[in-house]
Amino acid sequence: MSSNGVRVQRVCSTLLVTIDRPRAHNAVNAAVAAALAAALDELEADTELRAGVLTGAKGTFSAGTDVEAALRGESPTIPGRGFGGVTEAERTKPLIAAVEGAALGGGLELALACDLIVAAEDATFGLSEAARGPVDAAGGAIRLSKRVPYHLAMEFLLTGEPVGGARAERLGLANRVTAPGEAVAVALGLADRLARNAPLALAAVKSLVRAADGVPEPGLFAVRRREAGILMTSADAREGMTASAERRAPRWTGK
Repeated sequence: MSSNGVRVQRVCSTLLVTIDRPRAHNAVNAAVAAALAAALDELEADTELRAGVLTGAKGTFSAGTDVEAALRGESPTIPGRGFGGVTEAERTKPLIAAVEGAALGGGLELALACDLIVAAEDATFGLSEAARGPVDAAGGAIRLSKRVPYHLAMEFLLTGEPVGGARAERLGLANRVTAPGEAVAVALGLADRLARNAPLALAAVKSLVRAADGVPEPGLFAVRRREAGILMTSADAREGMTASAERRAPRWTGK
């Protein structure tokens, strides 16, 4: 299905979401932001979907904000959901970025908002705002400074110089590096691996990791107890233990 510059496709239990504006280097305008937000809503609402993969068409992830659209008064940001409807959206299901080609400015911020990043060798990651004047508006500096060591993050942010896929992996920015053209296939493979795990457990992990960010340990353990209590009373928890006892693969229901 294609709508407003975004293609959405179901691949088994994964929702593959593709920004499809190759002539605009998959830059994000208001229509793309709305379509991406709708795709995330579909991912969250459908119990048969376990994970999402976000990518861009024709060998480019995204060049970030559509500057021409912005000059016309369009906003690529959705209130409460951030840039592209993604960077501040609350999600319980894993989202994987499959990066081919350029992920620049807001494009990198979209990737950083995902839970895992798969990058092609020829991918390019960059936040060039310091070279152009404004500071990032979608959390790139915040997230990058938590993903890589301080001095490397500062070099990345202060120089505005991009890095390639192989160096991104060495920095800890990418989970996997692939041959050009293979990022989506590898990301779908990772999504399939995640789909074998209990949906409630995946959601709890995401919630706990978010809570751990800057929260003192006493508060963090309170969150852990809450999430553990929800999990242990779930049907999936019983199914996981039963499947283990019966030496078979679990049949998750997300309940």
